[in-house]
Amino acid sequence: MKRRAFMLSTGIAAAGLALLPQIASAEEGRIDWYTGSDQNVMDFWTNIIQPQFEAANPGITLNLVDAGDNAGIIAIAERATAALASGADPQSDYFENHDPRLPAGAIENGLYVNIKEAGLSNYDKINPLAIDTDYSVPYRGSQVLLAYDTTKLDPADAPKTFADLVAWIKANPGEFIYNRPDKGGSGGNFVRRAIYEVNGNDPAAFTVDNFTDESSETMLEPAWALLQDLAPSLFDGGSYTSGNTQSIQLLSQSAVTMIPAWSDQALQAISTGVLPETTGLVQLSDLGLPGGFSRSVILANGTNRDAALKLADFILTEDIQSAVLTELGGFPGVSWDYVSPELREKFADVIPASIPVFPGGDWEVAINDGWYRNVAPNVDRSQ
Repeated sequence: MKRRAFMLSTGIAAAGLALLPQIASAEEGRIDWYTGSDQNVMDFWTNIIQPQFEAANPGITLNLVDAGDNAGIIAIAERATAALASGADPQSDYFENHDPRLPAGAIENGLYVNIKEAGLSNYDKINPLAIDTDYSVPYRGSQVLLAYDTTKLDPADAPKTFADLVAWIKANPGEFIYNRPDKGGSGGNFVRRAIYEVNGNDPAAFTVDNFTDESSETMLEPAWALLQDLAPSLFDGGSYTSGNTQSIQLLSQSAVTMIPAWSDQALQAISTGVLPETTGLVQLSDLGLPGGFSRSVILANGTNRDAALKLADFILTEDIQSAVLTELGGFPGVSWDYVSPELREKFADVIPASIPVFPGGDWEVAINDGWYRNVAPNVDRSQ
C-alpha cells in the first residue's frame, strides 16, 4: 500500500494516464477530491472530515477518490493542465497531498490557487515550519522515527544516534529493514537521514535552490557508500520493502526487530492492534529522522474552486486539527498555540522543536535515481 511515496517523475506519471479513475463530469457543488495517500488517510476524510464539512456547508458534497498513488495524482494534474490550456473541465478540484511544483511548470501556468492570497480565515494559524509554497495548505504533519519490538530489544538499549543505529544494524543482521525511497516516506527519510549524517548533520546544506549535478554527486556519494555497507546486514541479506505498510507488517510478524516508521502510522497501528502494545518508539537525539507536512492544493480551473477553498479553510479549524492528533496520530498543520490546552499537555512529549525537512525537486529525483543505481542496482524500480 502506498503512503507518502515521494513524487515520481512526470515521465512515470504520464504512463499512468491510462489508469486514471473513471469519473463523471463535474457537478455544481460537488468537490472532486483526490488522494494518493494510504487508507488511514482516506478513512480519516471519509469518517471525520466529510460528515462534518457537509453538515457545516449544506449544498456542498465531497466526492472522495483514491488515485492509487502519487503518480496517479500527477497524471490527473497533467490532465488538468491540458484542460487549463483548452478551457475544458479538469474534472478535479482538490488534491489532498500534492507538491504544487508538479507537473513541471504548473505554478507558472496558473494551475493551482495561490492560497496565501485566497483569503482563508485560518491561514495565519498555519505553523510557519509547515509552509513550503504559497500554493498549498499544510494540514497534517508527521515525523519518521524508529519503531521496534521491546520484547527483543530493551528500550534502554535502543539506538539514540544515527551512529548507534548503524552499529546496532550491523550487530543484529537481518533485524532491520526500510522501504525503497520512492515507495514510501519512512524509507525515503531514512535515506535522507543517512545523507545528513555524511554531510555534517546540517539540514540547511540542502535547499531547493542549491542543487547542481556536481553538488549532488559530491554530497550524495558518501551516503551511497554508507548504505551499501549496511545492505548485507538488512533483512534477508539486503531486501527492501515496497512501502511503509509492508515494513509495519514485517515488524508486526516479528520478522524484524526494528523499522523506520511514520509517527502517525505507527501510533495508529499500535492503537488498532496492528502492532502490539509492546512496540517501542524512539527518535534519534543527535538529529531526528526527517519528516514533513502533507499539503493540499486547489485547482484554479476547477469547477468548484470556491467550495474547495471553503474545504481548505475548514481543515485548519480547531476541531479538525484536534482530530488530526487524536484520530490520525499526526501533528497539526497549525501552530500548537491553536490546539486546545488539554491536547497540548497530552502530547507535550511529541511536540517537535523542529522537524528536519529535506527539499524535493531535483534533489528528490537525484536521491531516488542514485539509490537505485548505487545502493540497490538489482532492484527493479518498476515493481
